[in-house]
Amino acid sequence: MYKTLIIKEELCTACGACENVCSRVYFKEENREKSAIRIENKPDGIKITACSQCGQCIDLCPVEALYRDKNGIIRIKKELCVGCFSCVGFCPEGAMFFHGDYTEPFKCTACGLCVKECPTGAIAIKG
Repeated sequence: MYKTLIIKEELCTACGACENVCSRVYFKEENREKSAIRIENKPDGIKITACSQCGQCIDLCPVEALYRDKNGIIRIKKELCVGCFSCVGFCPEGAMFFHGDYTEPFKCTACGLCVKECPTGAIAIKG
């Protein structure tokens, strides 16, 4: 069993608190495009995207920069990543992201900070 986010989209109000804390912690700025969790308002409701730690991206990486750590979290070895972004295009959940300011992709590491910030309980952590 590994840590993963539990998402309850029906509770989400799209306030952006989770996106802001994520980008602030990992990239030192509030920028939703640099968040590893994404909230979208769609015609049929709110969609929350975050990595489920499924691991399907691991075998795809041509330089073996992706691995599962001892807690079951998919991690990126930045020193090995060549920035091909194959994992971004391949991710079945659309939960591997990139930003033009960085040469490697980024994703949710189930740190739980978004859980603490979410005012409605739309995000929880399991594991």
